[in-house]
Amino acid sequence: MDAWHFTEMPYPNLPPIDSLSTMRVSLPNKLFDPKIGADLYNRYLDEYMIADDLGLNLLCNEHHQTATCIDVAAPLTAAILARQTSKGRICILGNPIANRGDPLRIAEEMAMIDCISHGRLDVGFVRGVPYEIFAANTNPTTTVERLWEGIDLVVKAWAPCDEPFNFEGRFTQRRAINLWPRPYQTPHPGIWITGSSDLENIKRAAGRGFVFATFLQPHEKVKWMFDGYRSAYRDTGLPGGGGTAYMPLVYTADTEEEAEKGAKELTWYLNAKAEPQYRNPPGYVPVDFNVNALKGTFTGRTDAMRAKTMEFLKEEGVMVYGTPDSVAKQIKRLYDLVGGFDHLLMMQQAGWLDHARTVKSMSLFAKEVYPQIRDLPRTKPLESRAAAE
Repeated sequence: MDAWHFTEMPYPNLPPIDSLSTMRVSLPNKLFDPKIGADLYNRYLDEYMIADDLGLNLLCNEHHQTATCIDVAAPLTAAILARQTSKGRICILGNPIANRGDPLRIAEEMAMIDCISHGRLDVGFVRGVPYEIFAANTNPTTTVERLWEGIDLVVKAWAPCDEPFNFEGRFTQRRAINLWPRPYQTPHPGIWITGSSDLENIKRAAGRGFVFATFLQPHEKVKWMFDGYRSAYRDTGLPGGGGTAYMPLVYTADTEEEAEKGAKELTWYLNAKAEPQYRNPPGYVPVDFNVNALKGTFTGRTDAMRAKTMEFLKEEGVMVYGTPDSVAKQIKRLYDLVGGFDHLLMMQQAGWLDHARTVKSMSLFAKEVYPQIRDLPRTKPLESRAAAE
């Protein structure tokens, strides 16, 4: 199992959350102090470099018009890490290809970062969470099609070619495509994709050998998604070989009391609000998903879930916290409950959790937890698992 350090680079220096109607899309930007922001950016980059020294991989993402994530250009973060780190892999999860106008620009950026890092890049693609629709001013009904068409174009552009080629898609039409530079990795970096609302997209990712990742979901939902992935999985020989990834909130400490205090601060992220009109734009998800959501099933990030106790979130696998041995035990339990996974994506920093406690938590994890879980078996198709058992 591979372990990844992650932060959304939050800007917590705001009025109390309870006094805000939203932290996304329409939160006034006058609340952002560039001097504080400058210090935060450099602090978060320092923590990524410390994680690299500790032997962890590095995960970054981007969001827009929100205080929960001031990493608004993950390629910039990844490029900095490609130059300033030397050990861990770097994954962008992900490029919001459905909301960016030019997939070829993404292909160029990723190829350049892959070369700078000497082939340590994994490239994630996302359609963008619902509130990103408003920041990007895109049509929610076409984001899935844009996602897959964009991926097809990027992968084709990464391949070596003898002469320029044309691309005629629904959303992109380009002449004389001849990508310079090409990626360092052959045939290209490992590809990741996220999602939870459409089983067909999950199976589509599996069939292409992509890594499928999901975040902050209860273990029953995770198992449902991972089983869907495994049922369609086949080894395509792509770098990374496919597989599954899950992200909980993670805090490791010397004592259970200290761990609970640190984990409590991570819930700042769960409590970040978005106004109702931004949460589910019409056409963003299938009708049956909305029906299930109204029934209270198949989702881990509803207001009802967030209102639960930390102990409940720990039981569901949304949060992992405790002493090193306790954290290792919780991860192994989650691994067994969902049928196994390949990548543990750890949000180890959120909200007001300061630098010292963040570094202590990730250090304890790297030195005392990671050795206990590193050798957990990799993902296998359902039929292979049945044969092995």
